[in-house]
Amino acid sequence: MLTGTPVTLDETPFEKSKRIAALQRHFEHWAHYYFPKYYQASPAPFHSRASRRILSNPEWFEVRSWSRGMAKSVRSIMEILYLTLTGKRFNVLLVSHTLDHAERLLAPIKKELETNTRIINDYGTQESLSKWTSKAFITQKGVSFLALGKGQNPRGTRHENKRPDIILIDDIDADEEIRNPQRISDGLDWIEQSLLATRSSATTKNPLLILVCGNIIGTYCTVSELGKKADKHDIVNITDKKGHSSWPAYISKIDIERIRETISERAFQQEYMNNPMPQGDVFTDLEFVALPKLATCNSVVIYADPATSNKDVSGGSMKAIGIIAKKKATFYIYKVWLDHMSNDTFIDLLFEAYRLVSKVENVDVTKVYIENNSLQNPFYEQVLLPLIRKKSQGKGHLPITPDTRRKADKFTRIEATLEPLHRLGQLLFNEKEQTTSHMQRLRTQLLAVAPKSKVMDGPDMLEGGVWILQKKHLSDQHRYYVPKKNNRKF
Repeated sequence: MLTGTPVTLDETPFEKSKRIAALQRHFEHWAHYYFPKYYQASPAPFHSRASRRILSNPEWFEVRSWSRGMAKSVRSIMEILYLTLTGKRFNVLLVSHTLDHAERLLAPIKKELETNTRIINDYGTQESLSKWTSKAFITQKGVSFLALGKGQNPRGTRHENKRPDIILIDDIDADEEIRNPQRISDGLDWIEQSLLATRSSATTKNPLLILVCGNIIGTYCTVSELGKKADKHDIVNITDKKGHSSWPAYISKIDIERIRETISERAFQQEYMNNPMPQGDVFTDLEFVALPKLATCNSVVIYADPATSNKDVSGGSMKAIGIIAKKKATFYIYKVWLDHMSNDTFIDLLFEAYRLVSKVENVDVTKVYIENNSLQNPFYEQVLLPLIRKKSQGKGHLPITPDTRRKADKFTRIEATLEPLHRLGQLLFNEKEQTTSHMQRLRTQLLAVAPKSKVMDGPDMLEGGVWILQKKHLSDQHRYYVPKKNNRKF
């Protein structure tokens, strides 16, 4: 795997011993020296903190849910080799959801021990002449490595007098298993009853390091359940809470946006944000059709849901704007903007939505509704309105009306308002907008609507717009004709 690890051949034994000791005192220096090609960028603070926990706690259970591309497996390999080469650990089990995957997990460690010239120069030849296979091997120093697939019998993994003292579980959840809770439950039973039971019962004398690497790819998955029992569940998304790259030295804002452009929002949330969005129970699929002309609709509304985040990058809630219309009993979604966006971009898109609707003849949109509940009110008054007034000087009037209704639980509202319409075929989407990234995000979020869904910004906006149109319809129905007074005298 690694090449280009030259060694200094003219060192004296004293110089060599001194250099090795200095490297071993500082893990980052040690790892950088023996594995230079792993270091494509400086480690982030979360990398260093994680390694300190692993190396300073002999008895430790950690679950590492780092986003794809954050080097969780690579970091684990370097830590395991540090612990085994320096004589701190002697029996390593590497576990994955199949034996083939476990072998692939073991392969880079095996290759390092065979070919890394710096390791061989400083710690001696590792490859033994006896047992040395892709599934299991024992180094000349007596360190045992064994690959196991989930469900295999791990009993008898003791090497001489040493039971397993490192168990690395990586890529343990399979996509097809996430859809079957019983298979996840069975796998957890195997880990707890068979795999972890291979350890020594004398935990203080023979401590065990359990390290689990895997993203949270399901609301009920092995990684999430093990995280509840771990000493530390380290969750690192591709962006932090402010929307900045969690590893800026390696992954830039441009990288993150490119990833989001090339995959669905559902895939991005699952693979990069530890936020699985499984198929919900409310919406099975959306119906995209050719919509009637906007001018033929009875009512049209522009509805917006402003997240308080002021970021154009992933992180926090998304802002949402929709052009929604009603004709007879059917609701039509003509256009949607749904994304992480700055307040400035959000206001520009509000003006754009109003411009698009205003230029349609016979369509009168006298109000643009913005959600403004009690939590959002300071944001609406202090941030959005000043921006709207400022932009109105160049863009013209924008008839904003805050939607101040007290809202129930988000899922409850969405289900109660939208599900009956969807079931009856009275919630239809514009086929001309079907392939846009904004409409695809709305589709993804709607399909994932469930009581525990974390991302429902688009459905929340849609519910607000539909509710306004329903309210308007009821108001129109209750307008009564009052005849003029008859002043004739009898």
